[in-house]
Amino acid sequence: MNFVEELKWRGMIHDIMPGTEDLLGKEITSGYIGFDPTSDSLHIGHMVQVMLLTHFQRAGHIPIALIGGATGMIGDPSGRSEERSLLDETTLRINQEGIRKQLSKFLDFQSDRKNRAIMVNNYDWMKEFTYLGFIRDIGKHISVNYMMAKDSVKKRLGTDAKEGMSYTEFSYQLVQGTDFLHLYEKMGCRLQMGGSDQWGNIVTGTELIRRKTGGEAFALTCPLITKSDGSKFGKTESGNVWLDPEKTSPYHFYQFWLNVSDDDAVRYIKIFTLLGKEEIENLVAEHNKSPHERILQKRLAEEVTVTVHSREDLDSAIGASQILFGKGTTDSLMKMNENTFLSVFEGVPSFDVKKEIISAGVSFSSLCAEHSQVFPSKGDLRRLVQGGGVSLNKIKIEDPEMMVRKEHLLNKKYLLIQKGKKNYFLIRVI
Repeated sequence: MNFVEELKWRGMIHDIMPGTEDLLGKEITSGYIGFDPTSDSLHIGHMVQVMLLTHFQRAGHIPIALIGGATGMIGDPSGRSEERSLLDETTLRINQEGIRKQLSKFLDFQSDRKNRAIMVNNYDWMKEFTYLGFIRDIGKHISVNYMMAKDSVKKRLGTDAKEGMSYTEFSYQLVQGTDFLHLYEKMGCRLQMGGSDQWGNIVTGTELIRRKTGGEAFALTCPLITKSDGSKFGKTESGNVWLDPEKTSPYHFYQFWLNVSDDDAVRYIKIFTLLGKEEIENLVAEHNKSPHERILQKRLAEEVTVTVHSREDLDSAIGASQILFGKGTTDSLMKMNENTFLSVFEGVPSFDVKKEIISAGVSFSSLCAEHSQVFPSKGDLRRLVQGGGVSLNKIKIEDPEMMVRKEHLLNKKYLLIQKGKKNYFLIRVI
């Protein structure tokens, strides 16, 4: 597989240094991308970089995932208007392990193949530097004029900058350049990749390598992904869409991809899946015939959810989605784990009922009109039941006086009541 050609048709190249493609065509090459360890989980904003490394390994090259333990203690000014909080070493190590676990779903770190992936942490070599050693061995090779010319610096020092820029952040590009130099000298790494906002920092690394060693290194960046309406990719009303199922449930993760626009789906399926060019073109053609069926979105959501989570999580997410659209069954409800169940019915009105009431058995009418406020009165409940508009756990209620017992509980804790087609209520047993 030609790495650069693969990225081109997928729309994943923004800038590429001359000579990069020639290098990759001649020999197995090591290339790295840095990941910010400010959390123990990546979010989907990181996935473009993850896919870059994935394609890099598939093309036969050696991917290096660099965890920015040292740079995470400083803060990258690129695209930011203010400094971020700094992290201690213990937190950084915990975050590194979480990120490694997630990257292992995409990259092969374990096998005996020549191009197995490598993970490094720049704190391991940066901690050995003294201040005087750093300005002597690194600082003297890059002029202030060169550093000031970078867009990331100019923006922070411009007239609209509120607080300017600390020396700590100003020195960031030298620290990142030192990473590239270290990997070049110790591991033969000749390529750094990243988002387009990292171009200035990456080029500083190639320049440092040239000035200090006389060697040649290369750079490649991918576009920053946005939505077709111009808004930020990967953000929802509740915040980032995380790869960690504890931070973003597989159901919500699946829903994010399922709900992207048609235009975005065409771009995203190229970027975030490993499907081939011909298969994607066929999917797009099929989708265009019947856009309302959302063929692209469904396949995109399937591919990404299975990769990041599992086939089981995908099936659970699909089953959960069907429940909200009236196609779900009692059986699918009973099989649903608690996290998925709560994700689906997040924000639904809920009421707490003591365990003793359910254990002893209680009539449906008393449960809904006396022990909770699902219905304002038993009379209202009876009228809606007569019209066939009430269900318990997706089973239509025929008799308002039916007894509800602990056998009805979902996950041994919940009852799902539905009024009409779209009004859901949860009763939680405590």
